[in-house]
Amino acid sequence: MDGRIDVTTLLFLVLAVVIFLKLRSVLGRRTGHEQTRFERYKAQQEARQRTSEVPEKVVTLPRRDREEADARPAQEQEARAEGEQRVRDFAAGNTEMGKGLVDLVRSDPSFDPAPFLQGAKAAYEIIVTAFAEGNRKTLKDLLNTDVYDGFSRAITERESRGEQIDQSFVGIKSADLVEAEVKGGMAQLTVKFVSELISATRDRAGVVISGDPKRIREVTDIWTFAREVMSRNPNWKLVATQAAN
Repeated sequence: MDGRIDVTTLLFLVLAVVIFLKLRSVLGRRTGHEQTRFERYKAQQEARQRTSEVPEKVVTLPRRDREEADARPAQEQEARAEGEQRVRDFAAGNTEMGKGLVDLVRSDPSFDPAPFLQGAKAAYEIIVTAFAEGNRKTLKDLLNTDVYDGFSRAITERESRGEQIDQSFVGIKSADLVEAEVKGGMAQLTVKFVSELISATRDRAGVVISGDPKRIREVTDIWTFAREVMSRNPNWKLVATQAAN
C-alpha cells in the first residue's frame, strides 16, 4: 500500500460502525440479570393462573367426602327400616307389642330386643339375689324410686323380725318380652321370667319358717323395665313387679 486511505474502505468502516450502534440501541446490553427477570416474570404468570383457577374463599370438598355426605341419609333410612322390620319379626304377630317396639326403634335406632333380654335376665338374677341378701346399695342402682322404697321396706321389716333368707339362684328357664310401649318419651318393656330357686326363710333361732332349703322351686315374675329414649344413659331400671304365683 502507498499510505493512502481508500475511499471505499472508509465508507464500509463507517457503515459498519453505524450498523453496530443501531443494533446496540435496539437489543440493549447484557447485564447478567436477564435470567432473574425471566424467572420472576414466569413466577408472576403462574401465580395469576392459580388465582384465576381457584376463586378466593371457596373451599372445594373432595369428591369422596361429597359422595359420603350424600349417601349418609340414605344409609340411615335403610338402617331404620331394617331395625323396624327386625322388631316386627321379633314380635311374631303380636300387633300391640310390635307397634310399641317400632315406636321404640324410631326413637332409639340402636335398640335391639335380643340384647335387651340378655341384660334383663342378668338384672333379674342380681336383683333377686340382692333382695335376699338385703343389699340396698345394689338395689338402688337398678330400681326406680317407688320400687326401691317397696323393696327396702320389706328388707327393714324382715330385719326387725330377725329373719334371714337362705337362697340359691339355680337359673332362668325363660325370659319373654310380653309388652312394649313408648309414651311421653319413656319406653317401657315388660318381661315374663320363669326361674328356679332354692329359698328358705329362717327366724332368729335359725328355724325354717317358710320355704324349703332342699327343694328347687319354680317362680314366675312379671317385671317392667323403663328408660327415657332420648337419654344418653343406656341403662334400664325396674319400675314395676308382679308375681304370677
